[in-house]
Amino acid sequence: MSRAARLALAGVAAAVVALVIGMIAGGRAFPRIIPGLPDSGAIVRWGLPLSKLFMDAAGVVTVGLLLMAAALLPNDKGVLGKSALDYVKAASWAALAWAGAAFLSILFGAAESIGRTVPQVLDRAILTSYATQTTQGVALTLVVLFGVAIALFSRGAITAGAAAGLLVFALVTLLPAPLTGHTSSSPNHDLATSAVSLHLLALALWVGGLVMLALHALRKQPQLGIAAARFSRMALWCYAGVGLSGVFSLVARLGSVSDLWTSEYGLLAVAKIVAFVLLGYIGYWHRQRTLVDLDAGRPRAFARLAGGETLLMFATIGVAVALSRTPPPEFSVPADRAFELLGYPLPPPLTVGNVLSLWWFDLFFAVVAALLGGLYGLGVWRLVKRGDRWPWLRTASWYGGVALLVFATQSGLSRYAQVMFDVHMIEHMTLSMVVPIFLVLGGPVTLALRALKPAARRGDRGPREWITTILHSRFTKVITHPVVATAIFIASTYALYFTPLFESAMVEHLGHIWMTLHFLLSGCLFFWVIIGVDPGPNRLPYVGRLLMLFVTMPFHAFFGIALMMMGSVIASGWYEQLGRTWGATLLQTQQDGGAIAWGFGEIPTLIVLLAIAVQWYKDDDRQARRADRRADSGGKGDPELDSYNAYLARLNRADKGE
Repeated sequence: MSRAARLALAGVAAAVVALVIGMIAGGRAFPRIIPGLPDSGAIVRWGLPLSKLFMDAAGVVTVGLLLMAAALLPNDKGVLGKSALDYVKAASWAALAWAGAAFLSILFGAAESIGRTVPQVLDRAILTSYATQTTQGVALTLVVLFGVAIALFSRGAITAGAAAGLLVFALVTLLPAPLTGHTSSSPNHDLATSAVSLHLLALALWVGGLVMLALHALRKQPQLGIAAARFSRMALWCYAGVGLSGVFSLVARLGSVSDLWTSEYGLLAVAKIVAFVLLGYIGYWHRQRTLVDLDAGRPRAFARLAGGETLLMFATIGVAVALSRTPPPEFSVPADRAFELLGYPLPPPLTVGNVLSLWWFDLFFAVVAALLGGLYGLGVWRLVKRGDRWPWLRTASWYGGVALLVFATQSGLSRYAQVMFDVHMIEHMTLSMVVPIFLVLGGPVTLALRALKPAARRGDRGPREWITTILHSRFTKVITHPVVATAIFIASTYALYFTPLFESAMVEHLGHIWMTLHFLLSGCLFFWVIIGVDPGPNRLPYVGRLLMLFVTMPFHAFFGIALMMMGSVIASGWYEQLGRTWGATLLQTQQDGGAIAWGFGEIPTLIVLLAIAVQWYKDDDRQARRADRRADSGGKGDPELDSYNAYLARLNRADKGE
């Protein structure tokens, strides 16, 4: 048996032992059986957590295999090398095992839900009912379907872009099952949902990447040093993400700090924290010692330490599965339907003071704002450090947009937006028509292309090359076409509010995140085409930009008029459950929201017109100065422009490896 196979078996054994210990410590291994109540038996009691353990492990391995192929191993002008292709093919089998473990979880979950043994639930009607009518069953069914899809598509993936797409697909597949467990029943379910999502994504990339790196070292595959260096940089971000999200996940579930040592759930959480600290220390040791040995041609120390770290990580996964089977401690919450839906009490009557003072922490958009502000600042710092200039107006515009994003998603405006339709419309219009204007004028793509260094290996793809590839991809050419960008900006608004989608998005936190994120992204896409300073595949003349703006704005006015004329309440099921007794009626707030949508577009339109006028003037001025230089040179061309074009040509040839 090879050393890689022995490591895989040892990892599985460590995870199973940790699961068993965790089940015993959490009191789920031998629960008290009440006479007269149905009991599914020991096979189901142990089979369900074991099947979920193998499902999680297979998912992490699938992510790790695709991560190795897409990002950690170098490629040749977007084409995967031999080792990377082997990992993609292995990901096909891992994804199939992932789907199989999810199916077993459906089988054992159905048996546990009705208190029957496995033979008693081997009936198509029972399994179909569980898989399609319960939240946990639907989530596991999605894992089965997505796992099979990843397995099929992996068979034909030969490019880094295809592997990266499958990696994103695999990360999405990780989310449904855990988000329907304790997360959905947590009093602060919004914070719990965001925290668990971030936790899972960061943990899967971290654990999956390290597992594959250890196997790569044990198999003595080439390019280990490159993969290890890339993983080390990524692992630091993943470690921070796991730690941050883990803290907020505990905050959402525990009533007090004492629950950490007075409840079974808290003790298992402490075990995870200890493992997390140990993994952080091992990671520090990697950066200080083993990576240095690896660069010096001594990979054995790295392989040994990575193998031990892999065993600890698999044991941590076992503890996590046991933790998911252990009920969190109960603590008193207000017996209020609004609190159950919102995660916080119904706010007091709407005033400007309350909007400015009743801030509400949204973890997802707080992380988004922190990344946007931090990465942009890092890019500017790099340019300034090497003596380059970056326009201060672009920096001010970018951080103005980030500040508005924080206010729209974290302040009292966000609280009242879930309670009153007119405030929701203010938030919608701010995120889709004001924030994007300032963000696209900040030129983040241009900044990234100037601040990031090219890949160290010719023909390989680093962050800079990935950005360039995405900019020139067929997908980007399609969505940035003026007709497509306009259709997304307009049609999605009508589709959201005049279908049941809006109520569904208000009920489910993930749906609400997606709705809010869509407002932001669709606005950024639309205004990038009109006033964006970043390079793009479709650049309109200035007259065309004005025409696109004037054609689009009336549709928002029509949308507002349609809301004002409606006689029924949109998402009435959501708003009626909140039981708001102050302020205007539901229909009146909807009509007020329509008036806001109707009149809100004037200020953004004025800002965009001003930006187009300034850009048009500067472009004409540059062309006039270029013509003057050409005339001064006797019609032989513009020396400065010719030199710049030659410089771009040399860069293009270098990127192509010529």
